[in-house]
Amino acid sequence: MGKPLEFATLLGLNPLFSGLDPDAIAAIARLCQIRRLPAGRTLFVKGDPGDALYGVRRGQIRIETGTATGERMTIEVFGAGDLFGEIAVLDGRPRTADAVAQEDCELFVLPRAEFMAMLEREGRLAIRIIELLCARLRSTNERTEEMMFQPLPVRLARRLEALAADFGSDLQITQDELAGLVGVTRESVNRQLQEWRASGIVRLGRGRIQVDLERLAGQTRKA
Repeated sequence: MGKPLEFATLLGLNPLFSGLDPDAIAAIARLCQIRRLPAGRTLFVKGDPGDALYGVRRGQIRIETGTATGERMTIEVFGAGDLFGEIAVLDGRPRTADAVAQEDCELFVLPRAEFMAMLEREGRLAIRIIELLCARLRSTNERTEEMMFQPLPVRLARRLEALAADFGSDLQITQDELAGLVGVTRESVNRQLQEWRASGIVRLGRGRIQVDLERLAGQTRKA
């Protein structure tokens, strides 16, 4: 499958673009470029210009930021079929976090100037953007509420469940990254994972967590 057609298929499956006229999706796909990024390479850092919207064709991208103590905190992980970078693209302001290749990646890149011109012509696409941003805001609010009111086992189980829905039950993620996603220390995450390993809920490897989703489901309901 040619890359413009492949990207058009990806766009058509994404909530941001689904429902648009096929010709509009094809037009957006033709604007895209391909960028390859080896594992560990930084795509952009906080403060960089928000000059493009990205889609993951292959691999995983980790969104992270630094803490006041110099530690790194993972905010989100994006995999094949995901779009990211839309906030800085829309408002034209600098990036709010860093993006690093978790593994070898191939990305679709939609430059901001061309994308904004498309938004001016396609009102339905602008509405989709608003819906996506509202969904992201709701997700942020839900995670904040969880951090305030839910115990760690529930928060950790729900996050692992969400990651598994996107990337499968054999997750390539470190305990540091997982701690950043749920807003606790690595030590707290490690203690809980060790308990779950003893119960057969997870298997732990170097930078990997294999999840038994059926057993994990019971942990998400212990609120």
